[in-house]
Order: sequence, then C-alpha cells, then structure tokens
Amino acid sequence: MRIGMAWGTLGRVRRRAGVGRLRRAVTAGALLTALVGVAACTGTAPGGPAAAGSPPAATGSATTPAGSPTTPPVAPSGGPPAAPAQVPDVLRFTGTTLGGAAFDAAQLAGRPVVLWFWAPWCATCASQAWTVAEIAPKYRDTVPIVGVAGLGERKAMKEFVTEFELGAMPQIEDSKGVLWKRFKVTEQSIFVVIDRNGTVVHQGFLDGEALTAKVAALAGA
Repeated sequence: MRIGMAWGTLGRVRRRAGVGRLRRAVTAGALLTALVGVAACTGTAPGGPAAAGSPPAATGSATTPAGSPTTPPVAPSGGPPAAPAQVPDVLRFTGTTLGGAAFDAAQLAGRPVVLWFWAPWCATCASQAWTVAEIAPKYRDTVPIVGVAGLGERKAMKEFVTEFELGAMPQIEDSKGVLWKRFKVTEQSIFVVIDRNGTVVHQGFLDGEALTAKVAALAGA
C-alpha cells in the first residue's frame, strides 16, 4: 500500500515537471516568433545599423558629387564672330540725308550698292522714280539703293521724294555737288552700281527694266 502511494506520488511529480518544461518550451517559441515578426515589420535585419563602410541603401535618385555639373557642358553653337567687312575706297564717304540724319556709306560695306544721282526738276529722273520706289524696299537688305539728290533746292528735293514715295530709302542731300564731283557725274539720271567687293560694275543710264534686272542679279550673286 505504501509502495503504491509512493509510485503515484512520483508519477504526479514527473507529470508536473513535464508540464513545466512544455510551458517553458511554448513560452520560448512564442518569444522567438515575436522577435522574427518585429524584424519583418521594420525591414532591418537583427544586429543593429549597417556596419561602417558599407554602401547606403538606394533612395531612388542618383547622387551627384559635390562641385560637379548636373548636366554636361554645351558646346558653343556658333564660331567666333565674323570679322567686319573691309570698307572699299568707293564707300568711304559721308553725308546728310534730306531728313537731317548723318549718313556713313561705310555701313554698306560687304554688300552690293546702287547710288542713284538725280535732280528734282529732271523729267528722266521722275520716269525712273516709280521703279526705284518699287524695288528699293524689296532689296533694302541685300542691295541697298541710295539716292544722291543734287542740282536743286532742298525744298524741291523733299517734294520730289514725297511725290514719288521714295522715303523708304536713304536720300542724301548734295546740293553743293560734293558727291557728284567725287563720282564724276556730269548729268542726271545716273546709276553707279557697286558690287560687294567695292568694284564699280556700271555707271550710266538704266531704264526701269534694266535696273530691276541688274539689282536682282546682284542680290542673287
């Protein structure tokens, strides 16, 4: 009887010890599971911050070294500025327009130029004026036409310009004949045609058709 009771007591003690070990095992397993779950939520492996010297995680944008440009340098689109055109002797003169502005023929260097010597009372000049008024604006940037008014009064010259609508082109007043003498003009109407190199390629009379053809040819040269 006593031996049976002893064995029963011993069985209960072993069962209690087993339950205790089971509880401790369950508790340890639960703790491990909790730690793994925390690690999964934070995205960082256990063990603390990354070791010194390891590369940083990518952030989605490239980094640029300090002091370096963010874009490649742009090469110049054009070369050095073109050298100013040489002023030929034939264009080394100045004057005053009928409007009172200073005029320097040197600004025309590098382009073909037509000088038109006219007088306000000249019937031939009047017949040519409409053609000049028509083509001068068209070729203003490629073949400038410059009037040189002489042999008359300033008032009559200005009336001539107004009547024939010649105000779109420069009109130099040369009532003293300085430019007429320089170009050896002895009659009107005379056209002095100068190419882009400063060479006089025509000096004399031109009717409207011939003048238009010559200016168009110079513009396309």
